[in-house]
Amino acid sequence: MIQTSVTTYCRAVAIFLILSMLGGWFGEMYVPSVMLTGDAATTAAQLRLHEGLFRLGFAAYLVEAFSDVVLAWLLYVLLRPVHRDLALLSAFFGLVSMLVFAVTKLLYFAAPMFLSGSRYLTAFPPEQADSLASLFLSLYAGLGGVSMLFYGTAWIIRGYLTFRSTYLPRWLGALMVLAGLGFAAKTVTHVLAPAFSSNLLLAPMFVNALALAIWMLAKRVDRDKWDRATAASA
Repeated sequence: MIQTSVTTYCRAVAIFLILSMLGGWFGEMYVPSVMLTGDAATTAAQLRLHEGLFRLGFAAYLVEAFSDVVLAWLLYVLLRPVHRDLALLSAFFGLVSMLVFAVTKLLYFAAPMFLSGSRYLTAFPPEQADSLASLFLSLYAGLGGVSMLFYGTAWIIRGYLTFRSTYLPRWLGALMVLAGLGFAAKTVTHVLAPAFSSNLLLAPMFVNALALAIWMLAKRVDRDKWDRATAASA
C-alpha cells in the first residue's frame, strides 16, 4: 500500500511541476513581455489589441498557482519521513510565496479595467487612464520579485531534506538548494542592489524543476529506503 501511494505521489509531483513550468512561462514571462513596453500609450494599445492573449496569460497563471499549492502538499508528503517539522515549514514558505505573488498578479489583472471605457472612468482623460493601466502593470513587475525570497527558501529546505533523505539522490537535493538560493538572491538584489538583479539567477530553478520532473517520472524514490524512512519516522 505504501509503495503504491509513493509511486502515485511521485508521478503527481512530475505532472504538477510540468503544469507549473508551462503556466509560469506563458503567464509570467511570455504574455507580460508582449504587454509591458515601458511606454504608457504603447502598453495601453497592446492591452486593447491583445485582450484575449492577456486573459489567457492570467488563466495560465491560475494553472501555475493551483499547481504550486498542490506541489507544496505533495513535496511535504514525500519529505516528511526525513523531518516532519522542516517539511511542514517548506510547505508554509511555498504557500506564502504563492499568496504574496497572487497579490501582485491581481494588480496585473486589474490594469485593463482602466481601459474598459466604463462610465465611472470618464473623469480620467484617456492619457491618464493609459498611465494608470501602465502603472498597475509596473507595480506587478516591480513587486512580484518579493515573493521569490519565500519561494526560494521553500526549495532550500526541500533540497536539504532531499539531500538527507537517502531515498532520493543527493545531487537532486543540491540542485534544489542551488535553485532556491538563486531565487532568494534575486529578491535580495532586487531590494538592495537592483543593478545586480539578473534573471540569470532564476535559471537553476528551471533546471531543477525539469530534472525533478524527469526523475519522478523515470526513477521515482528508492522504495526500500522509503519504507525504512517511513517506518523510522513513525
